[in-house]
Amino acid sequence: MTIIIIEDEKPSARLLQRKVEKLGFQITTLLHSVEEAIHWFRNNSHPDLIFLDIQLSDGLSFEIFDAVEIKSAIIFTTAYDEYALRAFKLNSIDYLLKPIDEDDLEVAVNKFKERQPKPEPISLDFETIKRMLANPDVKTYKKRFAIKTGQHLKMVAIDEVECFYSENKGTYLHTLENRTYLLEGTLEQLETELDPKDFFRISRKFIIQMKAIKDIVVYSNSRLKVILPTYKEEEVIVSRERVSDFKTWIA
Repeated sequence: MTIIIIEDEKPSARLLQRKVEKLGFQITTLLHSVEEAIHWFRNNSHPDLIFLDIQLSDGLSFEIFDAVEIKSAIIFTTAYDEYALRAFKLNSIDYLLKPIDEDDLEVAVNKFKERQPKPEPISLDFETIKRMLANPDVKTYKKRFAIKTGQHLKMVAIDEVECFYSENKGTYLHTLENRTYLLEGTLEQLETELDPKDFFRISRKFIIQMKAIKDIVVYSNSRLKVILPTYKEEEVIVSRERVSDFKTWIA
């Protein structure tokens, strides 16, 4: 579960973070303004839950929803109750008035948990069960993608993939033949479907195939730049926190 806090007063944000984490949840990101939040939502996977102050330093947080379609659940945290009606028209779980009482916070979080869909039982066909029994410890990975192009389905073998990337809430597959296709799902889902020996997520935006690496160049701030054969839309950068794992992967 991913949870973020949007609160312009940093001490208040850190206090709320401690209270939420005391309930056993991890806060992944703290944001402090309308502008910062819009930029973040446009470039990251949206969280499961947002703790959202209404009056931020550069405007009302409702402006975020005018700029970006957000489907995350929201718990509003504010010192004012005049925006309650407008807040509940959004995907709101609760509306907490500051100073936030820990018991009220726990009730709000429990409301969110109760709304989460229960996992459906997994249905397996006979052939799948037979394969699992024959190879109980062997995980199978994607071999190809069936991609809809117009009225047709195009098959793209995994060996033809140069990289996957996310852009404007979409997930794309780019081939060694310099073709790009829109996929369903997210990079997070792809990570579980790809063989980690062949594919590595170098940043929030990119997953690359090892055999597609043409060159690796030392980049600023202790990062690395990967040169791919055909993808030239933007620089493909290994984020600083993933450089060490990336070096282990290619070794």
